[in-house]
Amino acid sequence: MFLSCVGVGVSVGMGTFYVVPLIGFTAAGIASGSLASQMMSAFAIANGGGVPAGGLIAILQSIGATGAVGLLPAGLAGAGAMSVCLAIVNGGAK
Repeated sequence: MFLSCVGVGVSVGMGTFYVVPLIGFTAAGIASGSLASQMMSAFAIANGGGVPAGGLIAILQSIGATGAVGLLPAGLAGAGAMSVCLAIVNGGAK
């Protein structure tokens, strides 16, 4: 089970680099017809027609535009996912 949790951690860590552009937050902007565009539309409707500066959409677009996800955040995401996996496998807190 330990190796399975290592796999989860590696997958989440590596996914951090790839998921943001894959859902449509790209260097060229939010891709038309993507999950990102649907998210932006929903956030704009919920906020009266605009997307708030510093909000989730703005942060994800900034990451997509600059590739700002570095090794440290990806590693922390992977380590966190592996820790959660191990806690679940081992029955959680007792």
